[in-house]
Amino acid sequence: MESARDHTSDDPYAGFNDYDHAYDLENVYEDKEFLQAVARSSHGRRPVTAGLKGPPPAPANVPGTRGGGVERMRTMNMMALRSSLGSRRGAEVARPMTAVRAAGYTSAGRKSTFEGVQGVTGFEKGDESAEEKYKKLEDSVNDILVESILAYDQKNYKQALEKAKEAGRKERAAVKLREQHGVTETNLDLTYMVLFNLAHQYMANNMLNEALNTYQVIVKNKLFANAGRLKINIGNIYFRKKDFGKAVKYYRMALDQVPKVQQKTRIKMLNNIGIALVKLGKYEDALVTFEECMDFHGDYSTALNLILAAYCLDDNEKMREAFQRLVDIPLLIDDEHKYMEQDILSTQLLNNDELRQWERQRKHLAEKTILTASKIISPSISSSFAEGYAWCVEAIKQSVYAPLAIELEMNKAVDLLKQGELQAATEALMAFNNKESKVASAAANNLAMLNIMSGNSKLEEATTLCEQALSLDRYNASALVNRGNIFFINGDMKTAQQYYKEALQVDSACVQALYNLGLANKRLGDYEAALQSFYKLHNMLLNNVQVFCQLASIYESVEDMSQSIDLYTQANSLTPTDPAILAKLANIYDSEGDKSQAFQCHYDSYRYFPPNIEVIEWLGAYYLDAQFAEKAVNYFEKAVLMEPNNIKWQLIMASCQRRSGNFQKALELYRQIHRKFPNNIECLKFLVQLCKDLRMPEEKEYADKLRKVEKVNQLRIQRETDSSQGKRRSPNSTISLPIAPMSQGSSSSRGSIRTPSASARALLERDDPYQITKRNLENVDLSYKDPFGNAPARPKTGNRRADNEDIFDDVDILDDDLLPDGE
Repeated sequence: MESARDHTSDDPYAGFNDYDHAYDLENVYEDKEFLQAVARSSHGRRPVTAGLKGPPPAPANVPGTRGGGVERMRTMNMMALRSSLGSRRGAEVARPMTAVRAAGYTSAGRKSTFEGVQGVTGFEKGDESAEEKYKKLEDSVNDILVESILAYDQKNYKQALEKAKEAGRKERAAVKLREQHGVTETNLDLTYMVLFNLAHQYMANNMLNEALNTYQVIVKNKLFANAGRLKINIGNIYFRKKDFGKAVKYYRMALDQVPKVQQKTRIKMLNNIGIALVKLGKYEDALVTFEECMDFHGDYSTALNLILAAYCLDDNEKMREAFQRLVDIPLLIDDEHKYMEQDILSTQLLNNDELRQWERQRKHLAEKTILTASKIISPSISSSFAEGYAWCVEAIKQSVYAPLAIELEMNKAVDLLKQGELQAATEALMAFNNKESKVASAAANNLAMLNIMSGNSKLEEATTLCEQALSLDRYNASALVNRGNIFFINGDMKTAQQYYKEALQVDSACVQALYNLGLANKRLGDYEAALQSFYKLHNMLLNNVQVFCQLASIYESVEDMSQSIDLYTQANSLTPTDPAILAKLANIYDSEGDKSQAFQCHYDSYRYFPPNIEVIEWLGAYYLDAQFAEKAVNYFEKAVLMEPNNIKWQLIMASCQRRSGNFQKALELYRQIHRKFPNNIECLKFLVQLCKDLRMPEEKEYADKLRKVEKVNQLRIQRETDSSQGKRRSPNSTISLPIAPMSQGSSSSRGSIRTPSASARALLERDDPYQITKRNLENVDLSYKDPFGNAPARPKTGNRRADNEDIFDDVDILDDDLLPDGE
């Protein structure tokens, strides 16, 4: 037995057929208590279906009637149980009870009876409850709110607003679902959060009216705790809408909702009230409000606002008091190192942590605020700008911001330079000679720059100051640039390059050194190096007009016109009103033969800067070439106004009037020119020609004047020629020089070459007799020629034919088709 038991335990299939008898349907049928419970239940009292017929009852005379009764009860209970199970299965087809119907498979299939038992016992999962539904809906609202806030943090304001609206829709659906199920308790915190986020997103998208309406909904709901504080947001909306009166009203209403223990919040609200009062022009009320802020807990922005309010009231005492309050604000920065200096890693870590960054930001804000306030009040608190600055410096030296005094003195010198007080600025900079090395180096460098700007006479002094600055601080990039600039002015480009490169080694971000290095390379003809320097500068200073123009000029020098046009066009897009860039573009287009683009650029340049004489000349010549002389007159009139003593523009203007057919106007202009320049040959020639064309009697008068002027001009040229050639003549020789014909555009004052007085003196001291040189004037061309071409032919309507002249004398003009047909 022991061995058999061990053998059974080692069997791998032992227990395979074992199962729980509670799930055996046959055992359920044999369970008397279970059958009685089913019979007493509603399932057992159901009528027996026709398909489930039990065996006939046993006859009364059969022995064992008592046992037969028990069996009958058992059979009825089984039938009731099967009926109830069949009714629970619903669509399951009943098994056929006769042999006539063939057995087969049905679409419903056979299901385990245990599924029916599960249905009876209620083990199936029921529907989701209403509480779970609106709880799940509220969770989805929270998720959407988080998405909206994250989108706002990523500056995607449009998506944040869409998510906020979606959260509002789902929150209203959750509230409606609660009302449908009779739940009066609502989630007020969720509703408040949804509305507040929606209003905030409206503000971010600059939808002020929608944001205002949403905030009003929150504020008017008494169920929301502390909703009155949101009136400060409503005040901000009115402030952005520039309705400062209502902004002050809501700021004060919000201030009443904040307890006095929350000092920082109250200070911010009071500061907003003060700024709104300044906008309304109520400077006294604003001053009182800012003073109240400073009494609680002052910060830099509030102190600066207090100074500005006192400045608007022009109250010197209040300005001094406010500035003293500003410098009394504690710095809250500890400069002592609380770690071992030899620990390099700890030093680097603690110098870049968040606390150290905050300290640097606060220090920078303090310096900026104090320097700004000093610049504002210095001209007002004293009789002069220098005295006001001196008072501010003394006030700073006696505070925790004493290191700022040196920087303030440097700013004083810079402000004096901006005001044009060079002598006072120089004295202020000279005061830094006894300061520490870096400050003295900066002051010497500024003095050197002043001397460079004064001209070549101060270059030696500038050189001395630059050397002094470099001796105090060899790594002063600005001083190296100024030293290179001096060599650049003197024309020593190689040495200037060396100083610019050294400045770039000290400070790779020194844009002045890089720009000047490009200019030096351009002067030396090294265009490739110049392009490299300016392209580096372009990467540092994006969209800088001067860099674009330098690059375009270099490409123009290497005759790459397409690239030059592209760069000049980019520069023009940045500064569309710059006439110099437009003139450059016009000249390039003109050289390329694109007259239409050249005209457009010249015209735009003329619109922005009309006094450019070169542009005026080009536009006038363009209209003359296009045979629009009447339009060219308008431009040459501007040239005459700019250069009234230049006869060229007056002659051209009169010629334009003549070419456009305004002969009387042209004649009047020529007369004015003749009165102003009586010895001008071209003007007299035009007068003679016009009077001849118009058959005026003054033709003879002007012709006589022309001959006299030409004769005087010829004698003058002959005399000058004799004086210039006199000392080259040998004794007893006669020199005959032909008179060179005068150009059409020359005036009486042109073409003469003055010889030294020594040659004339030598000619007079000669002992040989003076000989008269005969001139042959027969071949001299004294004919008139218009520099702008021949004038248009005059109309011949005044000519009439003779009465006895036949108009059909010239029969060749008649075609055969015009003759009558012969019969």
